[in-house]
Amino acid sequence: MNATPLTRHARSLLPSPADYRESRRSWPKDLLAGATVGIVALPLALGFGVSSGLSAEQGLITAIIAGFLAAVFGGSHLQVSGPTGAMAVVLVPIVASHGADAVIAVTLVAGIIVALAGLLRLGRSVSFIPWPVIEGFTVGIAAIIFLQQVPFVTTPADLAPGEVSTNAFVAAVQLVSSADWSYLPYSLTAVAIVAVCMIIAPKIHHAIPGSLIGIIVVTVLAGLVPNPLATISAIPQSLPAPSLPSFDLTALPSLLPAAGTIAALAAIESLLSARVASSMSDAGTYQPDRELVGQGIASIGSSLFGGIPATGAIARTSVNIRAGARTRLASIVHAFVLLLIVLVAAAPVSRIPLAALGGVLFVTAVRMINVGTMRSILASTKSDAAGFVITALITVSFDLIVAVGIGVIVAAYFALRKLSATTTVGIERLSESDDARAGDESIAVVAFRGPLFFASADRIFDEVMALDGVSVVVLRMSQLELVDATGAHILADIVTGFERRGKTVLIKGVKDGHAGLFRQVGVLRALRHQAHLFDDLPSAIAHARSHVERARAQS
Repeated sequence: MNATPLTRHARSLLPSPADYRESRRSWPKDLLAGATVGIVALPLALGFGVSSGLSAEQGLITAIIAGFLAAVFGGSHLQVSGPTGAMAVVLVPIVASHGADAVIAVTLVAGIIVALAGLLRLGRSVSFIPWPVIEGFTVGIAAIIFLQQVPFVTTPADLAPGEVSTNAFVAAVQLVSSADWSYLPYSLTAVAIVAVCMIIAPKIHHAIPGSLIGIIVVTVLAGLVPNPLATISAIPQSLPAPSLPSFDLTALPSLLPAAGTIAALAAIESLLSARVASSMSDAGTYQPDRELVGQGIASIGSSLFGGIPATGAIARTSVNIRAGARTRLASIVHAFVLLLIVLVAAAPVSRIPLAALGGVLFVTAVRMINVGTMRSILASTKSDAAGFVITALITVSFDLIVAVGIGVIVAAYFALRKLSATTTVGIERLSESDDARAGDESIAVVAFRGPLFFASADRIFDEVMALDGVSVVVLRMSQLELVDATGAHILADIVTGFERRGKTVLIKGVKDGHAGLFRQVGVLRALRHQAHLFDDLPSAIAHARSHVERARAQS
């Protein structure tokens, strides 16, 4: 029995042996790549956990559990998932407003939403986000990640929610103005050491994990030299037992907007990362719907272990590919490497100074900004530059998802305005043609060209209805492209308007793709007679001339 489309779609969302077919040959490369990206992911997982307003432990749990589940169930062979800077940016105000416990419940709900989006085949929706908007979003996130590290270098004390603004820029200004100046020399030295290691290491060899080396150097020095640097709190030497998040069901409605924001961000970032991976390697092809299902399952699993939302991580995915990964086995190994670190090295990890993690994220934020890309966008078109700048500013000032939404709206506005300008009408008086006859001064041919839709409909109506001094109007539709309901309605109004003025309207060249819409909206019904519909221009002109001759004979 042949499978139905629904059955085929369901099967495409499930793991299969084909996911590991190439691993028979590539497993040595996959193991090495997985170990490499696991080492690189360690400081990022710790840093983004703390930067979220939660704990380093929760960042590690997320990288392990979500990283494993997304690798198995996701739609990309090379994607590496875990806590990310963009998600940390979203979580900070949620922690401040609802508390740390609410984040775990929100993670569960967001994971369910993302998985449902995959089941509903919404994986291709990210293609509707313009490139300048994506880049503006990235620049805004980078700026917020940079600003969120200010607490790591300005004060050794933990600040309670509400002591500083939830806006990253305002909070950074508050913290700098009240900084502990006796603490700054130590914290800034730690940041500088990590930054230098991260800058120099790739120049020696691309596989050297500069961030990890920098953290080790700072941690060792902090153990040898007396200092006031705050460190990561103790990390358990095992994963917690899975359990359902405990939260008050009456509080769920207030958490749904936050869950929706997290779900939207997880979907967007994961699909963008998977798309980048597909362009970097011939093994990087991906299934967008399955990717959403996998990321949803990953966040659900993370929440059961007390973790935070996960997304595909572009930086770790890039490291994975550059290290030679060919299958999802590499991403699975990355998760087990992190688990091994938790099991055997939890004590040393707990002694890492927070300022060292801040240094990692300072450099990560700077590297997210591609100056060449910014110049290209700003030098392209005014509309693309506006979308880029507006998205970046709103991301920093207000909300990430709102920024993307407004950025898309701005881009759509300029695109529609530009598209509507391509809609034109050519009005030709038949008396001005080479084969003009007596009475042709009473006939005009109106040729519609380009798309006729809501953005151009009113302008076209005004231009056409300004036509006067004729008794027969031939509307040429053969060069009409896209037509929506508004455009068809305007055509019906044009026909009705001319007929009310006593002018005879003939329509020529309705395309097959437009006929159904014209019939439903009433364009054809507005004609005085169905015989006034023609397939070719000579027949329409001959009929128009017969109308003029008849009118002359009667007058």
